[in-house]
Amino acid sequence: MGGEFTGPFVEMLLFIFMIGMALYIARMRSLFTAAMLFGIFSLLSAGMLTLMDAVDVAFTEAAVGAGISTVLFLGALGLTTSEEAPDSKHGWTALLIVTATGLLLAYAALDMPAYGDPNAPIQLHVAPHYLKDSEQEVGIPNVVTSVLASYRGYDTFGETTVVLTAAVGAILLLGGGVGRVGAGKGRDDEGGRRMSDTPIKMRVRETVILRVVGKALVPFILLFALYVQFHGDYGPGGGFQAGVIFAAGLILHALIFGLDALRRAIPQVVVEIGIAAGALIYGGVGVASMVLGGEFLHYGVFDRHNPAHGQHLGILLVEFGVGITVTFVMVAIFYAFAGRSRQ
Repeated sequence: MGGEFTGPFVEMLLFIFMIGMALYIARMRSLFTAAMLFGIFSLLSAGMLTLMDAVDVAFTEAAVGAGISTVLFLGALGLTTSEEAPDSKHGWTALLIVTATGLLLAYAALDMPAYGDPNAPIQLHVAPHYLKDSEQEVGIPNVVTSVLASYRGYDTFGETTVVLTAAVGAILLLGGGVGRVGAGKGRDDEGGRRMSDTPIKMRVRETVILRVVGKALVPFILLFALYVQFHGDYGPGGGFQAGVIFAAGLILHALIFGLDALRRAIPQVVVEIGIAAGALIYGGVGVASMVLGGEFLHYGVFDRHNPAHGQHLGILLVEFGVGITVTFVMVAIFYAFAGRSRQ
């Protein structure tokens, strides 16, 4: 009884903290403080998702929301200002719109099945089949990976394409030539420095403790990303989560040791090739399955004597492609932000 009560109590407590955090962020005038609090909000969300047994989603939320998104927010502030401009004309209008939208969402949620209801529609159709037969049909014990990479392989391929398209759009929006080697030179802002050479960045790179700890920590982050990548068949993880964690390690290295250090290790051309290479690997697995006489993304043809083994091999390959695309997309967006200057 204690465990059954503790779970909902902690979830409710986290939910209250998230509501309070959101309201506090909405009233903040300091954009820097708001960006930091957004990271805390993401960590609370990751904790909530973990309690709901959505560990794969919690991985992504923690790495993207609390990690990379915070860095990109700070990058945007480095190009603009850290204080919100006072605007009293539209404050109440925005509040009314947000309140009305929230009430509509709350009203729509009343028509949804109760949280954890075993008689919900999703629990009565495909979910029982996935839970009962996925290990035998696909050959891996992690049902989440089976669903994402095999049963819903088309959807995941579409999501990978969306990530690639989003990166292309972001790079074009931020400027096609930004982020390349040499783009950070010049005297364009008030202090005569590019974003990558601001005093804050210089102080970060000159802090001995950060450099020593970062040099020791980054390899373990990258190693953990590889673990998440190749252990996603047996536990929480996979290409999306591993790609975000790997990119977070690379971006941390750039923040501590400078953007040029990361560019020397991973040039812009390598990033651009990697963005497309991951999606091509995913699509190539589907084409290979068709060449071998099967359907698109039907991995069982890779081993006709043991289709489950073929499924396992196909999932490893497509998840590897997803990881490559996600990693280089995150790095490309960081390059685009970090290579810009204050106009």
